[in-house]
Amino acid sequence: MVSGFGRIACAIAAMLLCAVAMGHAAATVKATATKAAATEATATTKATPAKALTDKDCLGCHNLKASAKLQARPVSVYVNAEIYQPSVHTKVGCVGCHSDIHAFPHPDSVKPVSCAGCHASETSGYADSVHAIAEREKKSRFPACLNCHGNPHGILAKTDPKSRVYPLNLPRTCGTCHGNPELAKKYGFPDVYALYMDSIHGFALTSDGLLVAATCASCHGAHDILSRKDPKSRTYFKNVPATCGTCHAGVEVDYLAGAHGQAMIAGRANAPVCTNCHTAHQIAQVDVANWQLKTVAACGNCHKERLKSYRDTFHGQVTELGFVATARCWSCHGSHDILKASNPKSKIAPANLPTTCGKCHHGATASFVSYEPHPNVHDRRQNPALYYAALFMNLLLVGVFLFFGLHTALWLARSLGNGSRGNGNGVSGEQ
Repeated sequence: MVSGFGRIACAIAAMLLCAVAMGHAAATVKATATKAAATEATATTKATPAKALTDKDCLGCHNLKASAKLQARPVSVYVNAEIYQPSVHTKVGCVGCHSDIHAFPHPDSVKPVSCAGCHASETSGYADSVHAIAEREKKSRFPACLNCHGNPHGILAKTDPKSRVYPLNLPRTCGTCHGNPELAKKYGFPDVYALYMDSIHGFALTSDGLLVAATCASCHGAHDILSRKDPKSRTYFKNVPATCGTCHAGVEVDYLAGAHGQAMIAGRANAPVCTNCHTAHQIAQVDVANWQLKTVAACGNCHKERLKSYRDTFHGQVTELGFVATARCWSCHGSHDILKASNPKSKIAPANLPTTCGKCHHGATASFVSYEPHPNVHDRRQNPALYYAALFMNLLLVGVFLFFGLHTALWLARSLGNGSRGNGNGVSGEQ
């Protein structure tokens, strides 16, 4: 039987246990409520994502004039909204290029923009170009694309007349480097800007405003510009006819059918291509007298013996005197469709010579064209009659000069002797 004190102790213990149980239950309920609230908040957050940054949000800060230090960076943090709005990048948006920026404020140091994200093919072509090699040597943090295309926030479509790569503006853009003597000397490339501007292509573009005129990119490409020594380059000697042929298609057909083109196709390293005769940048108009007079020497770079014999002829001698209206190499052989004399289609084939010579000598007959067009007075085996005739004339000329030279010397000696005797006798030499 439990005493009164024991009953009191049991009651107190029961009350304490009840209080502990109630506290534990309350804590459990609170934790459950907190967890539910957190779950609900998370669900609400997922249902309502954070607001994406817009160009307006970015320009709210970046359209404000930045400090001189920030504007002096290779790419200023200041973005002129008036320049940005008409640019091609407006369609992409700020965060389209600055993809690591998701909210404001963003970190001070942001990842450099990669143009490859949108311009994969252009970037791939550029990777092995001469410009990429030079850029890797500089170890620049910013993409080399900006050197040609300019401010990334103001890049315009190449069809826009204000674009740096619009055909009328492209030579000036390329001339930033290729018209700089210091850079030309540093990297070992010729200073070609002035040469191009004075060429027929430069005149056609700048003076006549012809957008179809060849620009730098027409011959060298836009992004995948390679060294002319690279077999894949547009300016590699075997590829030059095809490069020029993109505009001069008819000329390319004639060239490839001719002796020069066939030699090039056969793999002869010294076979002439377009640039051998017309040069690469200083291309002149072919109907200009100055160019026509110089072309004979250009042909002579390969055909040295033929040039010597040509200069011995009437045609060559009057050409040396500066007369334009006379026959030169292409007058007889053609300009691009040059064929061997054994080819029936050749302009110098025996059957075609009366017609070829008849362009200047109207009524030329087979007898008229039977002469040797490239006589070599020094080749006794090929031209024996001419050789001996020239030898005779040279000997005759030397003999005449020797005879009359001796005659004049003797006459002078006799005259001086007679004068001296006359003066010694006191008699005038005239008497």
